[in-house]
Amino acid sequence: MDALRPGDPARIGGHRLLGRLGAGGMGVVYLGRTETGALAAIKVILPEYAGDEDFRTRFRREAEAARRVDSRWAVPVTGADTESETPWLATEFVPGPTLSEVVARCGPLPTRSVHVLGRLLSRALTAVHGAGLVHRDVKPGNVLLTADGPRLIDFGIARAAEATALTATGLVVGTPGFLPPEQATGAGAGAGPEGDVFSLGCLLAYAATGRPPFGSGAVDALLYRTVHDEPDLAGVDDPALRALLGECLAKDPAARPAAADLDTRIAGDVPGDGASADWLPEDVARMIAERSAAMLALPDIEATVNTSATTPAPARRRFLALAAGGAVALGAGTFAAVRLIGDEPDGRSGASPDGRRWVIGVHADLTGAQKAAGRAQERGVRLAVDRFNSRTDKPFMLAVKVLDDGGDPARSVRVAEEFARDRDVLAVIGPTGDAATGAALPAYDEAVLPLLTVSSLQISYPARVNAAFFQASPSYAALSMPIVNRLLLRPDVERLGVLIDRSGGQAAYQAGYATNLMTPSLTTGTTHPRVVPAGTTDLGPVIADLLGHRSDALFYAGDATGGARAARALAATPFKGPSMAQHTVMRPEFLECAGETAEGWEFVAPFTDAGGVSGEPGVPGAADFAAAHRKRFGAAPAAWSAEAYDVTGLVAQEVAALVGSATKGGAGPTGSPTATPSGSTPSGGTPSAGTPSADGRPGRAALVAAIAASRYKGISRTYAFDEERQQLVGQDAHLYRAEGGRYRYLGPAPKPKS
Repeated sequence: MDALRPGDPARIGGHRLLGRLGAGGMGVVYLGRTETGALAAIKVILPEYAGDEDFRTRFRREAEAARRVDSRWAVPVTGADTESETPWLATEFVPGPTLSEVVARCGPLPTRSVHVLGRLLSRALTAVHGAGLVHRDVKPGNVLLTADGPRLIDFGIARAAEATALTATGLVVGTPGFLPPEQATGAGAGAGPEGDVFSLGCLLAYAATGRPPFGSGAVDALLYRTVHDEPDLAGVDDPALRALLGECLAKDPAARPAAADLDTRIAGDVPGDGASADWLPEDVARMIAERSAAMLALPDIEATVNTSATTPAPARRRFLALAAGGAVALGAGTFAAVRLIGDEPDGRSGASPDGRRWVIGVHADLTGAQKAAGRAQERGVRLAVDRFNSRTDKPFMLAVKVLDDGGDPARSVRVAEEFARDRDVLAVIGPTGDAATGAALPAYDEAVLPLLTVSSLQISYPARVNAAFFQASPSYAALSMPIVNRLLLRPDVERLGVLIDRSGGQAAYQAGYATNLMTPSLTTGTTHPRVVPAGTTDLGPVIADLLGHRSDALFYAGDATGGARAARALAATPFKGPSMAQHTVMRPEFLECAGETAEGWEFVAPFTDAGGVSGEPGVPGAADFAAAHRKRFGAAPAAWSAEAYDVTGLVAQEVAALVGSATKGGAGPTGSPTATPSGSTPSGGTPSAGTPSADGRPGRAALVAAIAASRYKGISRTYAFDEERQQLVGQDAHLYRAEGGRYRYLGPAPKPKS
């Protein structure tokens, strides 16, 4: 939870306001308390929308819908005024975490917990449907967990079952990945109570496996899979639960059970009145207990009056820290799973002579599947910090703090929380992998802590309030453009065979999907795509099918082992055309398993060769970097090291500019724009996030704004970010070819002349 801002009201509808629980594009949710001491979550519509009659009608309908639902398992409305100049709606405040938070931090729930979750949420939906309503947004973020059971929240897009939707025809309403096929097609009013049952099935599958049953990624791909693909229920080990989820996830709404039927069909008991949280795993129960205990630190009612823009008093600040992070104070046993690595006992290196430690964090996989990339990035960051600290005109010293998540999303959350709590950390480089990045984003966003990843390449990420995340590398979609250009902008290729191997996970699906989609957009060529299930060992038949459909070039999207199988299968045919794979295949295993059949395969990669990947001289301008790397680490730089070096230099440039601007009243030493006054904050940030500290360290929010407006010439590319999603601008990529048992660097991927 964030502190109240100077422009926020002190009181709404008889509630004293304690702080901000969240903010969106159209309203703010506050934590308030009545004079009797009852806590409430109060949604207040922003003034610019209060005068919009259509929006006010929607808000009025939300309040009416929520009032009609009478269930212990749905959060009740405690007050509302939809007709006032400032419309508001208050519901009972539940301090428990959302299901999405729990799964991200603690992993999938055990079978008994899923049973209880299913039975009690089916009762909530029975009450919703009994009131003649359809919720239409049943998802993990709209379910709060408490000791005695879950609570369904947010009736913002609920409607009467017989009513016409207030949305335009063709508009998809709901959350992709958790909405039913009839909603995914944009049918609007076509989704009835059966759609809520489908969404509940998605939610329970997510709780049981830790992932949505139709995957994640680009919205279009999600909607397509929801309508056409079977759900992925791998990991749901209980046969009865698996069968029931299959019924809930039926494409035909008429084939799904009613919500009322689920209560009796789901096995297991449910918590009774006054029950403890024994229906949940111990770590989840601890999260709930800590959230509830944080309520004991609430200030007195009179202390909640926001009379100035000053920093909150210490007692209030302590509560805000507790409430914002939930389980913020990690115990020794909890944190033991996180490995701390550094040159000093606390994981830092390079402290300044006067004791100040302005820290660049490295959030990396150092012990998991991507440990080579994680270690390379750590080394790149250390070299960039060494270079900055060696400057004679440096305005401060930098240090490095490294935390290892092992590639595990749950550990990634704990790493992010540790960095967020450390006020000396200016920015963080990482995480290494896609899943770890997605899990960690909420903690970094809440702390307004700049996060720059060079190797997480998802097409899209969950929406964030404070926009503190920068994807400093081309996405899988952006990489599809040089792939298409390389394979199809040549006279001997008209049709591209695209082999998507699900063994490669979302990286393979997104790369293959984007390549298939981009081919007709960028060229006059066509594609013949094929998707094979994860674990397919014989790729001969699918290779034969691709060639049988006149494919004269081949792109493989998958993992290194599958790529080797594809190379061997292709070598057994007369095919002599170009073949290419995504960079995730470019590992030692591909060369080892494919042997001679790897020869000639090409790769488009987001990382450059700074004198190490191919064993040859690196890209222009990288000689000093490569020499420094060999001197410090005794080895040539590996893939991703130069990119981490670059973004660390970018951060150092912007910090120096902010310090120079604050001390001299003008442009900093680099002349880069500061973009935001040091005391300002982006939406949702805390006032202290943008305010310089007593030693002159720039606030995090100011640094976020400076990075967003920056332009930086690095070894691998020029870095700049688009304003809307803060993704890397440009399509710079690099080409490699397998030759003589190694990967040879061919140079930057050419771009189309147009």
